[in-house]
Amino acid sequence: MFRLPAIHRTLASATQATKSNVRTAATAASNHIEIFVDGKPVMVEPGTTVLQACEKMGMQIPRFCYHERLSVAGNCRMCLVEIEKVPKPVAACAMPVMKGWNILTNSEKARKAREGVMEFLLANHPLDCPICDQAGECDLQDQSMMFGSDRSRFMEGKRAVEDKNIGPLVKTIMTRCIQCTRCIRFASEIAGVDDLGTTGRGNNMEVGTYVEKMFMSELSGNIIDLCPVGALTSKPYAFTARPWETRKIESIDVLDAVGSNIVVSTRGGEVMRILPKVHDDINEEWISDKTRFSYDGLKRQRLTQPMIRNEEGHLVYTSWEDVLTRVAGVLQGVQGNDIAAVAGGQVDAEALVALKDLLNRLNSDTLCTEEVFPNSGAGSDLRSNYLLNSRIAGVEEADVLLLVGTNPRYEAPLFNTRIRKSWLNNDLQVAVIGSPVDLTYTYDHLGESPQILKDIASGKHPFSKTFNQAKKPMVVVGSSALQRKDGAAIHAAVSAIAYNARTSSGVSGEWKVLNLLHRVASQVAALDLGYKPGVDALRKNPPKVLFLLGADAGCITRQDLPKDCFIIYQGHHGDIGAPMADVILPGAAYTEKAATYVNTEGRAQRAFVAVTPPGMAREDWRIIRAISELAGVTLPYDDHDEVRKRLQEVSPNLVRYNDVEEANYFKQAAELSKLVNQQILADPLVASQLTIKDFYMTDPISRASQTMAKCVKAVTEGAQAVDEPSIC
Repeated sequence: MFRLPAIHRTLASATQATKSNVRTAATAASNHIEIFVDGKPVMVEPGTTVLQACEKMGMQIPRFCYHERLSVAGNCRMCLVEIEKVPKPVAACAMPVMKGWNILTNSEKARKAREGVMEFLLANHPLDCPICDQAGECDLQDQSMMFGSDRSRFMEGKRAVEDKNIGPLVKTIMTRCIQCTRCIRFASEIAGVDDLGTTGRGNNMEVGTYVEKMFMSELSGNIIDLCPVGALTSKPYAFTARPWETRKIESIDVLDAVGSNIVVSTRGGEVMRILPKVHDDINEEWISDKTRFSYDGLKRQRLTQPMIRNEEGHLVYTSWEDVLTRVAGVLQGVQGNDIAAVAGGQVDAEALVALKDLLNRLNSDTLCTEEVFPNSGAGSDLRSNYLLNSRIAGVEEADVLLLVGTNPRYEAPLFNTRIRKSWLNNDLQVAVIGSPVDLTYTYDHLGESPQILKDIASGKHPFSKTFNQAKKPMVVVGSSALQRKDGAAIHAAVSAIAYNARTSSGVSGEWKVLNLLHRVASQVAALDLGYKPGVDALRKNPPKVLFLLGADAGCITRQDLPKDCFIIYQGHHGDIGAPMADVILPGAAYTEKAATYVNTEGRAQRAFVAVTPPGMAREDWRIIRAISELAGVTLPYDDHDEVRKRLQEVSPNLVRYNDVEEANYFKQAAELSKLVNQQILADPLVASQLTIKDFYMTDPISRASQTMAKCVKAVTEGAQAVDEPSIC
């Protein structure tokens, strides 16, 4: 048989590959159509709207009702453009392009049409700009300047609409409303709460609730950002600042484990408001109400001066010199396991590594987190055991999702919006094991018994077939489910379910099945740095000195410790941990320090200093560094860059910002989980029983917030009103 020489075979295969690439490119090109925007050609996919095609060419089309993350309404008509040889202007947001069209974005006909639309929009709009909180960032202001006329022909009286009371967070001045319906579409599509709608027709149309009630959603504040006029503004922010007066700093939210990207607006050393920053892989452009509105808690119940307990048992103010000397003296008097530390839920990675280094130099390795995680099997030694391995955005690719003992709606609202998005758009099938929870999508409730997990793992349960045949299955176990006495057995069962699905023929090799959803921002970084999850070790071997670093969950009390145990509390709020302390060291909150936080999927992110800490409060790692020097075990770093170098030495992923380190070893984790010598209990698997009422107060900052207290009161009163019998 004739064979080409090697060089000729190589050239032949290269030529074949080139032809194949050309064919692929030609096929891709054949799937596109050519249109023209202001005479310039552009290739777009069929189904592309006129507005999207124009934006691809860099032409900004005005709009009020259109939003890229919401369905198309096409009711404001501000995006009118002219199509050559088409007699009337067309709405760019709702019109798909056709081959050969020449779109004229700035023709005389388009300008005149937009001017007419703006004239109608302003016919009933009140002249509120001087007292409107939207002034300075109002789409209506900007577009009326750009596309409107300098006079109005309407002489009739302006209509007025009664304001609606939809809760303590969103202020409504509905006379300003232009019926763009963005808020309605957001509530229905993203939040999954059909509270908002329109009543009346024509000139009598109003946006609001059918009966006056609170807009009961954990994401309600996002309609403030969506509103293009001043109809929906922030109640807590009302009349406090103008946007041009504020300084804006990018930061990371630490009130849950999602790590939402935020922008902190400050003026005069005070946080004025918190807004979302777009991050498509995490929070898109939404944030939860707790993130947005609890900032007033940063000013209340703050620890601003060091305190020490006197001989009479009272905490009194003192100087940094005195308190650091006292703490250093106590630390010099103990060694080894006589000293222990507990890290709270909002601690940054820099403070965690500084505290770890301090205790290690004192020959102690008793470093704990408040949140429990099973230590049996692989425990927290393998990162794949405690991460949301499929990533937050990965749920959009999943086809079957199993939730185990978790309520993502209130534990991680922005993760829940992703699940709802996939459920709406991709027909995601959701199943829940645990107590029934109020979610924003339908799900199959498989039961409350944790024994179901073993049945699924062994293939006895009918759901096993569905899960194992899925192409991209996900199992998400809540951190609260692992805090039971049989947490290790539950984790082992979930690992087996995930491994069985991963080894089935339908799942691709790169797809991760096992996921853990944390509730606090510091947990992943602490586990990466070698902290032991839970405080059981402290109860078994009570220390003589206990260092509480922002530990306010009440996981350990005075009764759990010897009477002579010396407690050092370092934190920013006088919350649960502070009253039982012998020494209080005032730290900085998340808006007051440059810090590193790692979210539940293992993504390291940086927060920046927005305001200075109040009073004599200081950054946590600097306080620990000062203690180490006085205690004679000086830590080898003096500035933030050196601390980051230390982080890189211990766990390099902590300084690879915005990058998710891949976690593998699922096979090894599944094998080690078989060694767990623990039986699943018969007790029902209770999902985190957070309700919207509890959601508003889960951490020191939100517990100190008056706005969050108003929300709790409003929800409670609303629930009572629903429960009351009707007098009709």
